[in-house]
Amino acid sequence: MGSWLSKQIDPTSAHFAYLVISGFLLAYSFFSDFIRNRLHLSEPPLATAIGILFGPRVLGIIDPTSWGWSDTLTQEATRVVVSLQVFSVGVELPKAYFSRHWPSVGMMLVPVMTYSWLVTAGFVYAIIKTEWATALIISACLAPTDPVLAAAVLQGSRFSGRVPRRLRHMLSAESGCNDGTSFPFLYAGLLLLMGKSTGGIIKDWFLSTILWQCALGLLVGLVLGHFANRALRIAERRKWIDPASFLSFYLLLALLSVGVGSTLGLDDFLVAFGAGTGFAWDGWFANKTKETHLANILDLLLNSSTFVYFGAIIPWSKFVPGEFTPGITLGKLIGLLILILLFRRLPIVLLLKPLIPDIRTYREALFCGHFGPMGVGGLFLVMEARARLETGEAVPLPYPPEHHPYKKQVETIWPVVCFILLGSTFVHGCSVAGISVASHFQRHKHERAPLLAAEDDGLEGMVHEGGGGESEPSVSGDEDVSLSKPLSSTSQLLIHAS
Repeated sequence: MGSWLSKQIDPTSAHFAYLVISGFLLAYSFFSDFIRNRLHLSEPPLATAIGILFGPRVLGIIDPTSWGWSDTLTQEATRVVVSLQVFSVGVELPKAYFSRHWPSVGMMLVPVMTYSWLVTAGFVYAIIKTEWATALIISACLAPTDPVLAAAVLQGSRFSGRVPRRLRHMLSAESGCNDGTSFPFLYAGLLLLMGKSTGGIIKDWFLSTILWQCALGLLVGLVLGHFANRALRIAERRKWIDPASFLSFYLLLALLSVGVGSTLGLDDFLVAFGAGTGFAWDGWFANKTKETHLANILDLLLNSSTFVYFGAIIPWSKFVPGEFTPGITLGKLIGLLILILLFRRLPIVLLLKPLIPDIRTYREALFCGHFGPMGVGGLFLVMEARARLETGEAVPLPYPPEHHPYKKQVETIWPVVCFILLGSTFVHGCSVAGISVASHFQRHKHERAPLLAAEDDGLEGMVHEGGGGESEPSVSGDEDVSLSKPLSSTSQLLIHAS
């Protein structure tokens, strides 16, 4: 009987993965409101912890390498997940958002991101002892704000309602754009490492990366989204399309943008973000689907599964010195993580606060400077870098080669980026709880909520305007909806002082 039963029950690592991921998502769903609004935790750190627990390092139940899962599949999975998320950001933004807020988003994308790239490269170069070009590649993978982690904090929770919508929209727009705008930084490092002449580097970087991948990619996305909006309007008005297909159009258009971008060799993320922005520019689709919570469903299913996968593939054995990575130690990685978290964004956002219209107080600048999570987008950029180094093309080898001219660089980039992404996932994913608890104890006793960190009024030191409506008024920042409780006297003093 026992041998017969053992023949019938023959689970593999992939089968256990189905059980673990679906079980985690079901358990999270049962307690999702409590976890998000009382514990102030988001899905990514919890999903990553599940991946670590059930992965090869601890229980050994989920081991993606045993399924034949390779770097190529990791690249494509992260490409789709991040593209869907940046498309979602473009759709969820208020109508015609960039026509009013481009100065703020532009400051976050150009000077802030450039500073982040160079400062992070300096830390990597000094601590890990890499070549400068390798440090630039690693820092390019860490420069963008991850849209998956950002969405987990900025949407659909009690805490998100305490942050002015003006800031939430700006940070969401930044996270939607900067995964795509990180390509010029990545390719600058790659071209420098590959030893081309200065003239050749500038020519290839400007023509191939800036003009073809980025500028054309964004234009193609905007045009694709605009015409998709027109077509869907006609189909809906003439009753050619049923409700289920109307909703699925959102996901299918996002996947189409990925296919167009990757096929033409364009920047996938800018194509997807442009498609989402062009598709929802007039606010019509967002208004039609505002009760369906499409973005939240995608977040729960795809993004959480991706972080479980990330937790299972973390290269723990690479966090110590190796033949090709003598400069990597656990102590150095921890020190590097602390420096990046402290200096990657905070100083430049505080310095540029007077030049960023949507940041109105230094408390807001402190929040925006801290809130620059690194996540799934970095995984894709690592795979993109490894592909260019391993094959010179857009597709990496299934596994890192044993002998290769760039073996040292490939072996260095992967563990350093993974460790920083791991740290950022937990620090930024849990920072909402820290901010909520700190805000609770900063208040006078008679102003505190009965339960710890249960306040729902606006965070102190931030400007919470009145206004409302389903879409933004024409004045920048006036879209903030009035909060249910008045600001405390401490808040008003801080706002006045700033």
